[in-house]
Amino acid sequence: MLMPEKTVNPSVTLPGKVEKIIKPLDRTDTEKAQINIEEGADPLYKEIRIENMLTSAEGEAVSLKKGAKVIVTVDADPSATLPKRET
Repeated sequence: MLMPEKTVNPSVTLPGKVEKIIKPLDRTDTEKAQINIEEGADPLYKEIRIENMLTSAEGEAVSLKKGAKVIVTVDADPSATLPKRET
């Protein structure tokens, strides 16, 4: 089983849940998964939409189901960050 690489970049990990699956209106578009960030996001900005296309540990294409619990990680290059200032 492949284990994900441990990140050395600055990052934050937030819990989420797949709120709905959005079918494409056009055949050339892709299905989207709408994810609700459950903690750590402002109420007006807690929903994100991503292509509903993931890769399993075996390398197979898979998709998320409505209601699935997910982990959302934001990973940044160290050169894209600043030291946190105390207020």
